[in-house]
Amino acid sequence: MNELIQTLTVYAIPVVFAITLHEAAHGYAARYFGDMTATLAGRVSLNPMRHVDLVGTFLVPIGILLASRLLGGPAMLFGWAKPVPVDFGRMRKPKQDMLWVALAGPVTNILQALGWTLVIRILLALGMEEGFWMEMAKVGIDVNIVLMALNLLPVLPLDGGRVVFSLLPHRLAWQYGRTERYGMLIIIALLALGALPVIIEPFRVAGYWVVQLFFTAIR
Repeated sequence: MNELIQTLTVYAIPVVFAITLHEAAHGYAARYFGDMTATLAGRVSLNPMRHVDLVGTFLVPIGILLASRLLGGPAMLFGWAKPVPVDFGRMRKPKQDMLWVALAGPVTNILQALGWTLVIRILLALGMEEGFWMEMAKVGIDVNIVLMALNLLPVLPLDGGRVVFSLLPHRLAWQYGRTERYGMLIIIALLALGALPVIIEPFRVAGYWVVQLFFTAIR
């Protein structure tokens, strides 16, 4: 039980900030491109309490961690925050601007992963090679890279799906957009079949490659 409590404590801050800052980034980007929907809803904020979802931000990630501990297997952390409301029709160039609004979330996650990498470098410089903060920093990197990779999956309504939509020719884009109603069912099916980790692996590898380059650069 003590080990479980310690695990939850180590994961708490990285998970909350990884998920909520991801959503906040979408709001900031949407405002920049002319959509004030998230701003008027009070969602363009770095305050995690404006973005957390009881089920997606807390109960689901905790449940996955508990199950992985009890069953003794690896866990693919999964969770979400309250989606930031975005009205692409209010943007100056809706289809083109959608690309940058979608990418804002994953970019925020890779930046957070780099931030946790910097924390590790500082801890090593202080001679703190083990301990609570080192474990939290490692978790921070893992959580953000997994969240980035998951959201880059080219399935609507995920960010990767928005990117694909924005890059496709208009006719193909609107046809592709019709798949959004089935998006979450596709993701759940991939997760249940154990295929999701395999599909997002290239994105994870790319994320860790960026982190490794940064870690080497700040020696």
